[in-house]
Amino acid sequence: MFEPFPDKYVWNLSVGIALAVGGQIGEVDVACRPLRALPEGNEDEATQAFFRSWCAVADNLVELAQEDEKHRRRRSAGQKYHRAAVYYQTAERMQAHGYEPRKAVYRKTLDCFARYIELTDQPAERVEIPYGDTGLPGILTLPEGAGDGTGPVPCVLFFNGLDSTKEQIYGTGTPDELRRRDIATLVVDTPGAGEALRLRGLTATPDTERWAAACIDYLGTRPEVDEDMVGMLAWSLGGYYGPRATAFEPRIRFGVAWGSNYDWGEVQLQRLKNEGARPVPHYWEHVQWVWGCQDLDEFLALAPRITLRGVADRITVPFLVVHGSNDRQIPVHYAHDLYNDLVNSPRRELKIFTEHEGGVEHCSVDNLPVVRDYICDWIGETVAGLAATRS
Repeated sequence: MFEPFPDKYVWNLSVGIALAVGGQIGEVDVACRPLRALPEGNEDEATQAFFRSWCAVADNLVELAQEDEKHRRRRSAGQKYHRAAVYYQTAERMQAHGYEPRKAVYRKTLDCFARYIELTDQPAERVEIPYGDTGLPGILTLPEGAGDGTGPVPCVLFFNGLDSTKEQIYGTGTPDELRRRDIATLVVDTPGAGEALRLRGLTATPDTERWAAACIDYLGTRPEVDEDMVGMLAWSLGGYYGPRATAFEPRIRFGVAWGSNYDWGEVQLQRLKNEGARPVPHYWEHVQWVWGCQDLDEFLALAPRITLRGVADRITVPFLVVHGSNDRQIPVHYAHDLYNDLVNSPRRELKIFTEHEGGVEHCSVDNLPVVRDYICDWIGETVAGLAATRS
């Protein structure tokens, strides 16, 4: 993994994510370079300096995009807006949720991403999935020709993790790769993440099948989509969310865990034991916000419920587990644990990525396309196999 900051894994992870979802190395270097000279000291001050530096690069791109728009250079403007959205989001997601400037920057992220979608004519549609008395925001990507009379297409639900977003997932190119395999993708800001958390106050719950059910109900209103051929893909903490939903929502026909969060609750208890009250800046405050807990004690009481132990054997559909051999957040043995519990899956597969292939870090941030393409190929082959048995 590209690591411009010695001994700052979380900062390096953020840099890697930015590069993996659409950032450019020269602009990323401009954001990082002044931060290397920061004196050792207060972590909050350093994190806020990170915020200012990345926002400055994004602000400059917005100015350049606006100049492009004046000259009717739509695609050039749109691409700059996309990278601005990447950098605003990189800045925002590193801050404590009570840090007031992050709110305006998150709005800038959404505005820039919307301009990118519009100006570059992306094959993507912002959608609202009814959920309780509100909704979950999502991005629906359809294959070319979907809905033109050739019949409905398969669809993959893509759930995010603890602090990723639908815009970042879209930026990985996964929806586009699936689209080229004639498969739609519905990327969702689930409760506890992205827009659902920040603007709607929706916090995460262990029973993620409720989220999946709402998404599949929505897909049933879209004639372009085959609601009988819906799969689940989820990464990071989604490595719990996705398998849990697949175990309890019978309409999910296949699943992929991009990083096996087999027992995330156990990982949190070990983190508190080994790293104490501040493993990274704002960590425990962030997880309490995500899960709607008032204090750390309430979260620690909830954490043991966030596990796939006693759950994964309920999965009765094809399932792929992928994991990086050098994942520094979720130990690789959890991938084996999940695979071993998939005893009722008719087609289970475990793929551990090594240095030979790349993609060894958490959610493949060191070489994301290698793992993305493997997953998309597996989904394409699985859909074809399921379709053959149905015909």
